[in-house]
Amino acid sequence: MQDASNGGVLLDVGGVGYELAVPLGTLGRVGVGAEGRVVLQVHTHVREGSIELFGFATQDDRTVFRTLLTIAKVGPKLALAILSGVTIEELAQVVESGHAARLTKVPGVGKKTAERIVLELKGKLNPGSAVSNAVAVAQAARRRGQPPDPNNVVQQTLVSLGFKPGDVDRALASMDDLSRPIDELVREALRHLAP
Repeated sequence: MQDASNGGVLLDVGGVGYELAVPLGTLGRVGVGAEGRVVLQVHTHVREGSIELFGFATQDDRTVFRTLLTIAKVGPKLALAILSGVTIEELAQVVESGHAARLTKVPGVGKKTAERIVLELKGKLNPGSAVSNAVAVAQAARRRGQPPDPNNVVQQTLVSLGFKPGDVDRALASMDDLSRPIDELVREALRHLAP
């Protein structure tokens, strides 16, 4: 992997080069897998006449990027600029506190767009908190002397974050091996719910 001329990265996969646009700071946080290989989470954006690849250091970064794409007038380049201007933790704090003005410091984000982002992402953004919420629900069940039902824990967690129960049910139905740890189930369900 090497820096591409436009601020992205050039990823070599078996001798074939793929240019990926990445948020600023991604290369400093990217995971290194077996044999020193770099691991990126990739989003493929297809539109008429072009295919664009976007790379992210973590699945949470990619999930937030995809969530930003669900907002009217936020395309992949603006979503990338937002994730270059703030971390996902900072974005979650801005959304939950309602301080849209912080987002207007990101190039391309005006006051109305910042307000729309805050309004539409309220309660949906922080994948890390979803995992924390799920763990808390499971621990509460254990304190009551009941083994936590993974389906119930994931359902309660994601509904509390603003997802529709029907959408959560469909995400759970598409998953296999519900005996895995709760945090893995929540992360996978979030991937199914992301557009």
